[in-house]
Amino acid sequence: MAGGVATLSFTTKLPAQADFKKVLLERYQEAIARSRKIGHRVSFRVEVDPAADAQTITPVEEQPIASDDTFPVEDAGMPDAELEAALAGARARGRKRVAEIVAGEEMLSADAFAKLLGTSRVTVNARRQSGQVLGIDGAKRGFRFPVWQLDKDGRPFGALPALHAMLGNSAWAVYRFLVSRHGALDGRTGLQALQKGDDASVLAAAEGMARGDFD
Repeated sequence: MAGGVATLSFTTKLPAQADFKKVLLERYQEAIARSRKIGHRVSFRVEVDPAADAQTITPVEEQPIASDDTFPVEDAGMPDAELEAALAGARARGRKRVAEIVAGEEMLSADAFAKLLGTSRVTVNARRQSGQVLGIDGAKRGFRFPVWQLDKDGRPFGALPALHAMLGNSAWAVYRFLVSRHGALDGRTGLQALQKGDDASVLAAAEGMARGDFD
């Protein structure tokens, strides 16, 4: 409890796109039930990853209302056509963004990345599967490997395995973390902090994100 506001955080990993609607509805029903129980407004936010099957994090917050009366909440039942259209639009935008990202000049194929490391495609894919290198799934383009994940000595950042483990072994979650700015990193992106050798701060920020902390 902080400043009269109680906060609950739910972190949901979605192994398949089909789970999205089910989990969204479940969280909505949970918010309705809790709002009726505690007499406070309850809200939740859904973050849609660029990848259709990436994990979704849904923080749920309780906010005190101005009066002592219970805030009325109606049970809307199944999602309506408007919500269905919104979800479809979000998925379409996500697929478009994925295509733009994997087509970037900094994205290398497995063969090109293997050549850069002086190893084989098989080894690169094995390291991707173990989280030692970052490879994001571009669907039709196959896996793509950001060239910027290499340190000044030409080796993948040593923090990558830990980042994968902390962020649910989701390559897209790791990618998003690295290219986004974070208050816990003084406004730097995760990548900028790694490039400065500030691995400890990067891992601490990732751990906070995994807990559902607001950044």
